[in-house]
Amino acid sequence: MMSPVRTIGYVRVSTDRQAEQGVSLEAQEAKIRAMATVQGTELLEVVVDGGESAMSLNRPGLQRILELVTAGKIEAVIVAKLDRLTRSVKDLCGLLELFEKRKVARISVAESLDTGSAAGRLVITIMGAVSQWEREAIGERTRDALRHKRAQGQRVGNIEFGFRLSADGLHPGTRLGGTGRARGDPRASESRAQPAPYSSYP
Repeated sequence: MMSPVRTIGYVRVSTDRQAEQGVSLEAQEAKIRAMATVQGTELLEVVVDGGESAMSLNRPGLQRILELVTAGKIEAVIVAKLDRLTRSVKDLCGLLELFEKRKVARISVAESLDTGSAAGRLVITIMGAVSQWEREAIGERTRDALRHKRAQGQRVGNIEFGFRLSADGLHPGTRLGGTGRARGDPRASESRAQPAPYSSYP
């Protein structure tokens, strides 16, 4: 009788707040355990990366899994969703190459994909490319929106120390305890530059 496949689960959330709440982590782990049962694998452990971004592979949990893969101690890695591992096509291809070299399958629950087959590896690579495109497109839209707001003179980020927000909530307002002129008004800086008058001269 063949022994069950030695499997590791991997869960990740991007923010510390999500990690503290544990909701997303618990949901991911539940899906991984269910998949392991369906696949008939031996789930050795579920490794957690809380508050870690998918932008880099330099994550404590993921690095531990890669060490296990390299050492030949596991035969499959299960994730709830592909982007829990990485959103970079370059990193994804590197992971696929390592997994294939070590004969380790990567199973994604949400996408119903298994890199144990050529078709599975192809589809995962395509989905990784789409995930990276989506992340870059969101970044471009955000930069364009901020650039437009700056061009319109609207507030971007926090209010500068010493100023209050304008009534419309969009533009920098007046200086606290100052002339009442809005930030950016040249008369405000001129008034601040004037020395205080003396009541008498020696």
